[in-house]
Amino acid sequence: MTLPTDPALASALRLSVMRLARRMRAERSDSALTLTQLAALASVERLGPVTPGELAEAERVQPPSMTRVVASLQDAGLVARAPHPTDGRQVLLSVTPAGAALLREDRRRREAWLAQRLAALPADDRDLLRDAVEVLDRLAAQ
Repeated sequence: MTLPTDPALASALRLSVMRLARRMRAERSDSALTLTQLAALASVERLGPVTPGELAEAERVQPPSMTRVVASLQDAGLVARAPHPTDGRQVLLSVTPAGAALLREDRRRREAWLAQRLAALPADDRDLLRDAVEVLDRLAAQ
């Protein structure tokens, strides 16, 4: 069974989401981190202690690429390595206090920008966006 598609909606939504993501990236804290490094750092924070392999899988990159990203984050003092409690061949990565502070400031800055823009919208538009959040979350989870 083929499901009906709406190419125009797909195109418009893709463009809108990309524009908003680009604008949100422009509000990033002044950081020497690349977007890949920042995403990996946020994943380490979200997942808790995680192996480099699990992190690579979560970020959908090859393990050798993640090894370089993790090394740069460790060199910057943003992640720490600890021995795995049950597998001596593995290490666990966790966010350092400096890494957590960087993420907090990055989120604070971007959310402040977005909150300011949302406050300028009519209440009906904000209500519509509240409903859209659930739909977008479902789309992203598929």
